Amino acid sequence: MTKHHYLVTGAAGFIGSHLSEALIKRGHVVTGIDNFDAFYARAVKERNLSGLRTLADFQFVEADIARDPLPLEGIEAVIHLAAKPGVRPSIEDPGAYMEANVTATARLIDAARRVGITRIVFGSSSSVYGNATPAPFAEDTPAVSPISPYAASKRAGELLAHAFGHLYPLRIICLRLFTVYGPRQRPDLAIHKFTDLIARGHPVRMHGDGSSERDYTYITDCLDGVLAALEWTATARAGTVETVNLGGGERVRLDRVIGLIAAALGREARIERHPDQPGDVRLTDADLAHAGRVLGFKPRVGIEAGIRKFIAWYEEVHGRQSRAPGRAG
Repeated sequence: MTKHHYLVTGAAGFIGSHLSEALIKRGHVVTGIDNFDAFYARAVKERNLSGLRTLADFQFVEADIARDPLPLEGIEAVIHLAAKPGVRPSIEDPGAYMEANVTATARLIDAARRVGITRIVFGSSSSVYGNATPAPFAEDTPAVSPISPYAASKRAGELLAHAFGHLYPLRIICLRLFTVYGPRQRPDLAIHKFTDLIARGHPVRMHGDGSSERDYTYITDCLDGVLAALEWTATARAGTVETVNLGGGERVRLDRVIGLIAAALGREARIERHPDQPGDVRLTDADLAHAGRVLGFKPRVGIEAGIRKFIAWYEEVHGRQSRAPGRAG
């Protein structure tokens, strides 16, 4: 296998650290970049990097893509996963989200094309579909009504990709990721947060009546899609920009997710009901037909198996004190 050199932005994050490991296992060299945004604790990201830092084929640069020099020397393709995350926080500080997710993306794509890099994978989000898109969400449906600054920033990133792709001989694929979960998932995201609360005997804040639905994607399925997208950039026609959904293939109700987590932990979930929160969409539902045609993508891990795998990781990290007395694992 030919050894290639890739840049992974957001390499200290959940998906970025897994992707960096997967690329190195395939025999490639990875330069990772991350700015350790204070959205969540630096220690969490440092743990994500702990194994990577021991590998000879991994180089790490701490930098802010929106401001600092970019490590592009020798890079053959860029996988751009870095972003300021979170729908609700983006409502409080939209300017910061535009800088981190729009300005940084424009600067990265422009810098890459100036040094001759033509292959880019951009991590977008299912949030671009908003509440106006009929389910299942298809990529050719106009995504013109985002309901949060975060969603708007991700859609802007896609539009920048199309603009650059029109102007220059680039090969860019925008991946609309649907609620990725698994080991190392960000601690603020629902499955991780609910698991931690239930395991510690704390009540779970459930916004709405539990009927909201999400299309959850297990991390290994997400990685399959990202790696296939990277291969697509090696063969696509110059000046091509593609948009592809990466989802889990199933809409799952919020109350079902909570129940599956509680059952896997062997605990009861105590629910505190709260109103719906602004910026949250009612449902996400990926149409995967296009992903199958373009990338050969087909998710393999369903929600029940995925949650069991996540709980196993959580208990390995935090210990098995979460098990209720007398309950089997």
